[in-house]
This record gives sequence, structure tokens and C-alpha cells, in this order.
Amino acid sequence: MKAIHLTDRFFWAFGGLVVLFVICFWVPVLLPGAQAIFVLLLAIIILDGLLLFGKNMEVNAARQTPKIMGLGDDNPIKVRIENTSNLPLSIRLIDELPVQFQRRDFEYRISLDSGASETLHYDLRPVERGQYTFGDLNLFLSSQIGLLERRWIVPAEAAVPVYPSVLQMKQLELRALDRIAQHPGIKKIRRIGHSYEFEQIKNYVRGDDYRSINWKASSRRGTLMVNQYEDERSQQIYSIIDKSRVMKMPFEGLSLMDYAVNASLAISNIALKKYDRAGLITFSDKIGATVKADSKATQLNKILNALYAEQERQVEANYELLYYAARKLIAGRSMILLYTNFESRFALERALPFLRRINRTHLLVVIFFENTEIRTFIEEEATHIEDIYLQTVARKYLNEKAQMVQQLRQYGIQAVLTRPEDLSVNTVNKYLELKSRGLI
Repeated sequence: MKAIHLTDRFFWAFGGLVVLFVICFWVPVLLPGAQAIFVLLLAIIILDGLLLFGKNMEVNAARQTPKIMGLGDDNPIKVRIENTSNLPLSIRLIDELPVQFQRRDFEYRISLDSGASETLHYDLRPVERGQYTFGDLNLFLSSQIGLLERRWIVPAEAAVPVYPSVLQMKQLELRALDRIAQHPGIKKIRRIGHSYEFEQIKNYVRGDDYRSINWKASSRRGTLMVNQYEDERSQQIYSIIDKSRVMKMPFEGLSLMDYAVNASLAISNIALKKYDRAGLITFSDKIGATVKADSKATQLNKILNALYAEQERQVEANYELLYYAARKLIAGRSMILLYTNFESRFALERALPFLRRINRTHLLVVIFFENTEIRTFIEEEATHIEDIYLQTVARKYLNEKAQMVQQLRQYGIQAVLTRPEDLSVNTVNKYLELKSRGLI
């Protein structure tokens, strides 16, 4: 497609010419010179147009995107532009980004000699799951004269789905399963008890359970040796996500449910790598996606596709429904990681009777969120009486969250209160801790 545009340089030249003609009104002797400049400018404009719309004018461009983009990740996008014309060009690129990003001024400027090419790089961070549609590449070409621009549209429409973050899943997998390197965030858990399968005898190192010392092997080798055990396998790990309106609250662009979606994918992957069976249930006022716990090679892909399609609902969560669904859908004792958010003690107390019933049959871990914006507000210096009052109310709110954790633990329910950005790491740590203690 072809179109012509006037550049800023053209308007500066035209503006100068207008000023000259105004001066000629007061100094008529300058009029012939002004007319000559006008004719020269017109000739230059025609020459610029002939250069831009010549037969040998050709520019190629192509966009390269990932097959899928990760939710909350910086996804790399590449645009390669090649100048196949016979003259150097200044090129202004406007890429038609998906409507979800709400950006219509995304612009790059480059200069390319004849036959040269360049690849532009930029990142996109989607904060919603779903289908993202890229539009065309709009190139605005100008010659060295620079009075006119030619619009060159390259058809490049493409649809890219945004799935839960596979990148974060892989990063946590490396950090959680690497037995040698120490990684920030993942705690080194010392096993407690002996309800595990025997793996090997190894040299004692500081921190090993002294009850695992193998005295016969130690006497033969002349140094302390300990029995090493593997975790029990084929245990069921269910991620249950509350998708009611309390999970719609946004932090750093992502909703609480999206944080839970990414964490569920990460913990399911680690559970499968440790030979456990991973499953998924979502609920609100009704049961949503259900993936029965399994350890097949296709299980992670099933969970990924189920999470991709889930959305928050503007309703209250029905914990009685969750209790009966757990009885029906979950066979055998399992670890249940429940991602939800209680904003008040009253909300917790309404759900508590059903959570206690679930905990009698399964190992229930309730994971809910700390409001990081309120904590940041509390740490700011108060300058007015109103600020002091608001900070007092905010501290009361945070103390109430801590009391909820204690209340859950009083009834034998595991609880994790976490910042949204630390959700995946804290969930993995809790899983490894409970595995090490043999509580499932």
C-alpha cells in the first residue's frame, strides 16, 4: 500500500517561505527572490517524490514473535527491516501491537544504506491470558532530502496466545531441583524422620540428621557415614484456585488469580519432576476446570491448557461447594494447595468450618496474600494527623492478616501469607518442607 506524508522538515521550509513572503510585503524588492525560492522548493519536493516513488523503491520487513508468550514475562519481539532500494533511507517504524497493550505510539527510527538491513529488538509484558493479535508493520520512508514521507505497509498480522509463565516454571524447576548449587529464595530443607525409600550411604555433612548415621559403615570407613533416603513418590498434589472476585485485585499489573495461575503451573511441574501426581481444580460459585491428579507425560500440558482458559468471576466463593467437590473428585489423601484471599476475619470464619473438614481428610495448605501497597504506605513518613490515622488503620489490617494465619494453624491447617511476587517461591518452599517432614 502507498501513501504520502509531509515531514517536519517540509513544514519548517514552508513556514520559512511564508515568513519570507510576509517580509516581501514590507520590502517589495525581495519579492523576485522569494518567488525563486518558492520555485526551487517546489522542484525539490517533486524530486523528493520521484525518488520515493521510483520503480526501484522496495523495502522488506518481517516480525518474529514467540509461538506463545508468558504471562507476566518480558517476551522478546524482533523486527527485521531490509532496504533493497538503490538509495539510503530514513525509516520510521510503527508496529501495530495487540489491543491489550493499549499502545498506539510504539515507534522506532533507523537509517539504512542501500542494501543494508537491521533487526530491532523490544520486549512485551502481557498481564492477561488469552489471544493477542498483532497488526501490520507501518514503515514511513524518507530520502536524504527529507521533505516527504512514503508510507509502506507490510502485512504482518499474527495471533499469539499468552499462557501461564513457562519461563518462571523452568526457573523455579532449576532452583528447586538442583541439589548442588544454592539459589536465592529456595530453602534447603533437612529431612525429618525416616518414612522414605532408601537411596544410598554417603559421607556425613553438617546438617544431616544424626539419627541417619550408619554405625556399621562408619566403623568400616573410619569416618561418619549416613543413610540417604528418597522422598515418597506418587503422592497427590492438587492446586485449587479460588477465582471469585477477591482474586481480581491487581498487583504490578497482574491479578491475584494470575499470580496463582503461574504458581500452580510451577508447583505442578516440580511435583511431577519429583514423581508425584499433580492435579488442578478451580472454583467460585461453581466448579470450573478439573484435572485429575496424574503423573503421565501429558499431565503438565493438560494443566497448562486448563489454566489458560480460566477467568475471574464477579461472585463470592462457595466453600461448601468446594468441600463436596473435594470429596467427590479427590480420591485418597492428598496435599491441597488452596490459593485464595481473605480480606477480613469474618470472611475466614465463614469458610473455616469447610476448611477444617477438608483438612481432616487431606493435608490442606491455605495460601493467601499480603497487601504490599498497604505495607508500603505504612513505611512512609506521616506528615499529617490524617496520615497517622490512616496508617493506624492500615497496621490493624495487616495485624488481622497475621491473626488469620495463627487461627488457621490453631486448627492444624497449614497457612502461607505471602507477597504476590513471592507466591511461587513460597509455595515451592512449603511443598518441599511438608515433603521433607513426611506429612502427606
